[in-house]
Amino acid sequence: MPYYASLRRETPATRARIAAGLLRLRQAIVAQGVPPRTLAGDVLIASWNIREFDSRKYGGRLTDASYYIAEILSHFDLIAIQEVREDLSALERVQGLLGSWWKYVVTDVTDRALGGNGERMAFLYDSRKVTFGGLAGEIVLPPSKVDTEVLQFARTPFVCGFRAGWAKIDLCTVHIYYGESQPLDARRLAEIRHLADFLAKRAKKAAQPPAGQGAAVAVRPPEPDTLILLGDFNIFDPKDATLKAITDAGFVVPKVLTDRKGSNMGKDKFYDQIAVWRGKRFDETPRGGVFDFYEAVFRAEDEALYTPEMTPTKSGKLPKYKEWKTYQMSDHLVLWSAFKVDFAEDYLTDLSRLDP
Repeated sequence: MPYYASLRRETPATRARIAAGLLRLRQAIVAQGVPPRTLAGDVLIASWNIREFDSRKYGGRLTDASYYIAEILSHFDLIAIQEVREDLSALERVQGLLGSWWKYVVTDVTDRALGGNGERMAFLYDSRKVTFGGLAGEIVLPPSKVDTEVLQFARTPFVCGFRAGWAKIDLCTVHIYYGESQPLDARRLAEIRHLADFLAKRAKKAAQPPAGQGAAVAVRPPEPDTLILLGDFNIFDPKDATLKAITDAGFVVPKVLTDRKGSNMGKDKFYDQIAVWRGKRFDETPRGGVFDFYEAVFRAEDEALYTPEMTPTKSGKLPKYKEWKTYQMSDHLVLWSAFKVDFAEDYLTDLSRLDP
């Protein structure tokens, strides 16, 4: 759990407001089916686009938001975060509330001129449960045999290797180009298709022994047990060609995430996705979904409570509450899924057999 003791430094009114919100948030987390974390059990993986984290728009995030974001993150083991900005102070403030055992890995800042919007991507993880394996890299598409120049990603996908339980996992987080406000923006579809195909080829190659050697005698660096592609794909509908490009490449969306509400505030868009390239020592579970924190904090009925905290715009008017609160929390909800990574019983069962 986050470090609540620092709340005592706040004014009585602020402290009471945040504490009440945290109580509601903790209840909502349980009510919406997020299981308790354990150091030896299933690994809880989440993806969250935290809007402009942190751009200082509308005066910046309140202390409330830092506590609420930290509380949400504390209920997962490994989180891919999109829209982290150049200034890492917001991420570091949340990390400080979580505790010293929480670590993060981030990319450099993307080029605004290329459509990257000055963003970073990050992985935040509880190092007591998840360890960083050393792999960290950004994906650049190789030259095409057809095109003389390959259009690269507006925001370069970020791959990191981790270990949780018995599983070695490579995770690739993305924030795919949005473009036009339509389901099948051409560049968006191209980015998803190129990325899924690139990662699928890489996964297939990793599973094969070097030429001329049998699998039993092959000498190669350790490969991950599985590969996860997750993040903000800006997919409007699961039936769109954008999601089909991922599954056609061989990735599988966990069954628990195939019949769910959207991850935008209206719950009618499926921007965020988690897809798995099936491997060993890593299994789906029936637990996962979209966590809606607005049922607990920055609710519609809280508008009067927060109006005095809003900073007027340049025109001297207060921003609309529904818009303002997305820069406190986000315009994306949290997508998450639990995966089995403890295979001790399976291993011991195999060893216990008397068969030669």
